[in-house]
Amino acid sequence: MTSQSLKWRTRIGLTSAVFAFFLLLIIGSEFFTGRLIGPNFMAEANSAVTGNTNVGPHRKLLNQGNEVETNRIWGDKCSKSDIVINQGPTAPLPSGIPTYTVEIMNVCVSGCDISGIHLSCGWFSSARLINPRIFKRLHFDDCLVNDGKPLINGHTISFQYANTFRYPLSVSSVVC
Repeated sequence: MTSQSLKWRTRIGLTSAVFAFFLLLIIGSEFFTGRLIGPNFMAEANSAVTGNTNVGPHRKLLNQGNEVETNRIWGDKCSKSDIVINQGPTAPLPSGIPTYTVEIMNVCVSGCDISGIHLSCGWFSSARLINPRIFKRLHFDDCLVNDGKPLINGHTISFQYANTFRYPLSVSSVVC
């Protein structure tokens, strides 16, 4: 047997062993626990050890580069930059369509409640139904948040949408 052949057989053997290990981990978890390892496996394992029962699909979404510079003029009560939008991918629909969770937060430091929040949203659409009182497209590139009602200072409104791509969302106007 040549050294090249030996290296090739070793690589195939190691790859097969790693694949078998992960397959055994997944199938074995279902065999011993009655359920597959899910996306919250580590959180559930941690809760079993620490006793923390606050386990679920709760996770902080990272800002996706849509940060807005503060352009507040002295004495202004609020501005567009007091509304922060975070969105990130979540588990796809059973049909395979990707889903995204959007969080819209009022981070006004002067304690203001902001209403009439409009977002630039292109031809926003979703394969998953969204409550129109939370978020709806009025026209091209104009979406309304919270039915135009005030978003209380420090509060967050969130929803999920399903589409083959992520829509870029940004604040276009607010009413202070």
